Amino acid sequence: MKLQPALIALAACAAISAQAAEFRSADIHNADDYPTVAAVKYMSELLEKKSGGKHKIKVFNKGALGTEKETIDQVKIGALEMTRVNISPMNAICQKTQVPTMPFLFGSVEHMRKSLDGPIGEEILKSCEDQGFIGLAFYDSGARSLYAKKPIKTVADVKGQKVRVQQSELWVALIGAMGGNATPMPFGEVYTGLKTGLIDAAENNIPSFESTKHYESAKYYSRTEHSMAPEMLLMSKVVWDKLPKAEQDMVRAAAKESVAFQRKKWDEQEAKSLAAVKAGGAEIAEVDKKSFQAVMGPVYDKFMTTPDLKRLVKSIQDSK
Repeated sequence: MKLQPALIALAACAAISAQAAEFRSADIHNADDYPTVAAVKYMSELLEKKSGGKHKIKVFNKGALGTEKETIDQVKIGALEMTRVNISPMNAICQKTQVPTMPFLFGSVEHMRKSLDGPIGEEILKSCEDQGFIGLAFYDSGARSLYAKKPIKTVADVKGQKVRVQQSELWVALIGAMGGNATPMPFGEVYTGLKTGLIDAAENNIPSFESTKHYESAKYYSRTEHSMAPEMLLMSKVVWDKLPKAEQDMVRAAAKESVAFQRKKWDEQEAKSLAAVKAGGAEIAEVDKKSFQAVMGPVYDKFMTTPDLKRLVKSIQDSK
């Protein structure tokens, strides 16, 4: 019988500070060894050691506790202790999370990691507290690039292409700025969309390109690396506030320590997936990134509208 997400064990966190707790953490990825799933399991091992066996985490992946949006809603009210989500669904909840999603913001993976590990990343995580979320850590989600049935080398090659995007205003604006026809579509429909010609192209990271076998219908993967938007690990503030300060510190420390583990797993997964798509016939194309960056002004003008957001963007750009 399917679980009703909003009804999950509210009583479980009623007196969490007074007793041992097994925090539940949600993830939508199917593979038990997917980098984010493995990282939260590793965090559980660390937390168990730090708390002398008092606290641990049980990961419910494969969407067992609902979609990312449903688990965010559950965490907000304290019906679920933790969730790992892509940063995009949080953009409408805490405004500063829009910053790391902006196109071509980070010059490299190293630049992204340095920015999110420092004061800028901490400020963005902390900005979610007022909305009921404790931002514990950022995890890598790779660089997203365009893939299509023909090579895309410059921004001119995107003109008129029907490009699948996530169902989000930012992604529609991003592809529109490139001259493409943004086509919002659930991720599960992309394979058929490419196969039937409903769409010409899509965008994602290499592990997703490989695991979905999208390379069978769109073999040209063009390294635009237009987004390095991270994943977020969130804890319910309702649950957090019931923990003594020392235990809060343990949870936060275990989360931070799990980041390096997740990144190592991610880098390994990316290398493995890249080899697999090449073996499957995919062609990896380098692009003229400057031609893409040159048309992104309107996207920044539309979304980075407050002095705070502009300050964060400038701080990241200046740290390259």
